[in-house]
Amino acid sequence: MTVRRCAAAIAAATAVLGAAAPAAVADAVPSPAAVPPGLYGTKDPTYDGVFRQSLAFLAQGKAAVTPADQAVGWLAGQQCADGSFMAFRVDTAKACDATKLDTNATSAAVQALVAVGGHTDAVTKGVAWLKSVQQDDGGWPYTPGAGGSDANSTAIVIGALAAAGDKPAAVKSAKGGKSPFDALLTFALPCDDPAGAGAFAFQPDPKTQKLYANADATAAAVTGSLGKGLTATAGTPDTKGTACEKAATPEQGAHNGAAYLARTLAPTGFLKSAMPGATDQPDVGNTADAVVALAAAGLPDQAKKSADWLSKNAGAWAKENGPAAYAQLVLAADATGADPRHFGGADLVQALNATGPAPKAASSSASATEKKDDAKKDDKSDDGISVWWIVGVGLVAGIGVGFLISGRKKNQHL
Repeated sequence: MTVRRCAAAIAAATAVLGAAAPAAVADAVPSPAAVPPGLYGTKDPTYDGVFRQSLAFLAQGKAAVTPADQAVGWLAGQQCADGSFMAFRVDTAKACDATKLDTNATSAAVQALVAVGGHTDAVTKGVAWLKSVQQDDGGWPYTPGAGGSDANSTAIVIGALAAAGDKPAAVKSAKGGKSPFDALLTFALPCDDPAGAGAFAFQPDPKTQKLYANADATAAAVTGSLGKGLTATAGTPDTKGTACEKAATPEQGAHNGAAYLARTLAPTGFLKSAMPGATDQPDVGNTADAVVALAAAGLPDQAKKSADWLSKNAGAWAKENGPAAYAQLVLAADATGADPRHFGGADLVQALNATGPAPKAASSSASATEKKDDAKKDDKSDDGISVWWIVGVGLVAGIGVGFLISGRKKNQHL
């Protein structure tokens, strides 16, 4: 679950998730918001506050770490009256801005609140809102009413539905009776596509309606097609290898997408950045998302190879990009059976804990020293914005984020 996105302001202005902020848009971006108590990370939360908090909780859950009540209370308090979430609410005493409601943030928050427990009403309201904004094709857009469905948003909503105990296949549009899986298959490239056989597109090209392979959308769609969410774990081994087959079912679409990722990752172990203006460099966040997708789809060999690459090369990226980045690596490690407390010589869990309020409780394997260090570092980290599905204004090209969010470019050719 990259994972997983463009700043809302950029998305609204350009309709291209994951793109860096063009000058004309950057000029219109509001001043950075202050980081409130209880929120993980220290950088401006305007575009990813809810998402990075949610991803942090999901990763901590993998390590049996219970977040502080203050942190959980902050996330729960971000929910709008109708059950939705914005990327970040500066003043929760004011009604939410209907133009900024966010399916990705809502889906991530639903999954996180299920994970921490004790928030049944909030989860129920969040799911009800997601169902209320389902589009005729069975999918979801990033912002309801602001464009067509996309693969990333549809996939992360599937994860929220599944986490809440719903059967995604049974959630069908009022008009047309289409399910989220029906929508995802419309973004799948055919096996005879010369550049992206089996991959998924973020959305069709707005002018030509042609589908272009997008690795980030593919990672999201693979886990979504399997009915899994941001914390997807290893699935049944896929004995079909990397051959592409006609995708008539969600499972076949997931196989094809995972096969595309495996073929793409094979030469180097990492995905390359495709953000506008970026140099040819590793896209760490989207690679982490791809690792989770490959493991979930039953292709553990390539998943492990890329996880090994992450363990050796993702440290500086995670330190720069903060809680969501650490969380992505924790989820990738967990999906491949690696120990996130000993990942490339780093304790990802301790590093994640240190970006927010000291956890309420940690796993038995956590040392007393770690707990003291976490308390000392509470809210003092320089770690920044990241994630599976979140990219804020000014994020350096090449940072991906998970399922939904970083590096998600509508017409991205990968």
